Amino acid sequence: MGCCHHPAVGEGCDGAFTVDTSRITFGRGCLAEVGDRARALGMTRVALFSDARVARLPHFEKVRQSLLAAGLDVAVYTDVHVEPTDQSFLDAARFASELRPDGYVSLGGGSVIDTCKAANLYATHPADFLAYVNAPVGEGRPVPGPLKPHLACPTTSGTGSEVTGITIFDLLSLSAKTGIASPALRPTEALIDPDCTTTLPGEVVAASGLDVLSHALESYTARPYVRRPAPARPSLRPMSQGANPWSDLGCREALRLMGLYLERGVKDAGDAEAREQLMWAATLAGIAFGNAGVHAPHGMAYAVAGRVRDFRPSGGYPDDEALVPHGMAVIVNAPAVFRYTATANPERHLEAAGYLGADLRGAGPGDAGEVLAGRLVEVMRAVGMPNGLGGVGYTDADVAALTEGAFPQQRLLQNAPREMTRPVLTDLFRQALRYW
Repeated sequence: MGCCHHPAVGEGCDGAFTVDTSRITFGRGCLAEVGDRARALGMTRVALFSDARVARLPHFEKVRQSLLAAGLDVAVYTDVHVEPTDQSFLDAARFASELRPDGYVSLGGGSVIDTCKAANLYATHPADFLAYVNAPVGEGRPVPGPLKPHLACPTTSGTGSEVTGITIFDLLSLSAKTGIASPALRPTEALIDPDCTTTLPGEVVAASGLDVLSHALESYTARPYVRRPAPARPSLRPMSQGANPWSDLGCREALRLMGLYLERGVKDAGDAEAREQLMWAATLAGIAFGNAGVHAPHGMAYAVAGRVRDFRPSGGYPDDEALVPHGMAVIVNAPAVFRYTATANPERHLEAAGYLGADLRGAGPGDAGEVLAGRLVEVMRAVGMPNGLGGVGYTDADVAALTEGAFPQQRLLQNAPREMTRPVLTDLFRQALRYW
């Protein structure tokens, strides 16, 4: 399953792919290394980013004390907004601009790491907010140079933000999520300590784990890199290159681990093996999608999360505002999408279903979409996910607005193996309203 697993290079398309990732340290207890790692990166004045909930956990004090023991000045920012917005990014950037640190440490889930990336960007290279935001929502302006060192310490087994150059937020004026993508945003190093996941509620493990599953599944089924138009210059090759032999390695193993351990990790916080394996799967899938890119389920999720009205998830999430957690917003679209994309590469879709634990006996290429969608629905039900879009408060009357919210996510939609027009998106949202 190497390079030969991809089709020949198309006319005018790219014949090469680039591998990028952060330096990674993985293992129980490795958070204690943060002070020495930060000092080795040349940090003296550190901005430590977290959120109010994580700041009350022992992990936070462990990190802060490690930084202080290394002789570093530490300024703490814990006003991170869960599911960040353009406004919360701007607030964090103001803090960083006033502090002028020479390095950043983030401790938390994807919201914390993404907020830290944005603060680093706008404090280092000030610009109008939409300057760096992905086109067509923003200008998509290239980041003009390197950022300050950033040491990312994830506390959830989900987003993979610690190894990607992507930061995601809600643009309040559009009621939709969008983001900034640049290799410059990728954290310098990641310290990934599975001990952080022992305090996570099962509901958070479920939603973040399904984000991991979708990262791997979307990257594995993305348009192959040899079908992406060649860049004007090699240095302009996008991070979302499409499926490639490097990303395939991480996707396959992440899917296998999800099939084995997700349900266990959700249902038993004391299952140390399952929670550690989910953290490793998140790392592998993060590296994979950081080089291949996700596609339609994520692009559709940005509208689902951005237009939420009154849904409030149970367990472990803030209850003071309506919220569809990111992984939940992604997975409610996934069965409908993969039923549609399967005809582009039935073999890959069947392989993915098999890695997730589906019974493939008697299944042929024509069954790929139903087999994979069916397995996804089984997993969703096993870990307590809502029944499609209807389960998070949407109805058929919302489909047109969801379509308009998703269609601008062209960076993601163009990475899909089949065309994602407005009519296609409308049909997919309609199919995603209910699965059982």
